[in-house]
Amino acid sequence: MQERELWELCNKCNLMRPKRSHHCSRCGHCVRRMDHHCPWINNCVGEDNHWLFLQLCFYTELLTCYALMFSFCHYYYFLPLRKRDLDLFVIRHELAIMRLAAFMGITMLVGITGLFYTQLIGIITDTTSIEKMSNCCEEISRPRKPWQQTFSEVFGTRWKILWFIPFRQRQPLRVPHHFANHV
Repeated sequence: MQERELWELCNKCNLMRPKRSHHCSRCGHCVRRMDHHCPWINNCVGEDNHWLFLQLCFYTELLTCYALMFSFCHYYYFLPLRKRDLDLFVIRHELAIMRLAAFMGITMLVGITGLFYTQLIGIITDTTSIEKMSNCCEEISRPRKPWQQTFSEVFGTRWKILWFIPFRQRQPLRVPHHFANHV
């Protein structure tokens, strides 16, 4: 059976779309395996760019940890200066800016970690955020895939080291026959 035989009619744009597609009201078209419309990238996160969104979250977390580490190191460098030169205008304001930056960094780290975690759980369970909210996955009786296969489908390669490299082309994977009608 060909994949196009499993397509359905979208009731918003009146075009045929694959199963597990969703119509984005912001973009105005259907997106295959749409997870959400992201305001950070002003685009839908779906099958073609989900791996790039995960890399964005991962590298944002990494960079935030790096910046926080340097912020805390800088703060401890200023502690001896603060005891001697507490009345200096520059020292007081630089410490205040560092505290504000650390607060913003921790807030960003907590938020992006939560987002990254929910995305990883979605890949492991092979469900999108929209499917979780609409509970449509309970209706679909599809077999559970191993986590390595779902990650390979999202990142477009079975080579795990390539999952972290943003400067490459993603090629859609051929899925085994028994999973072919559920993609």
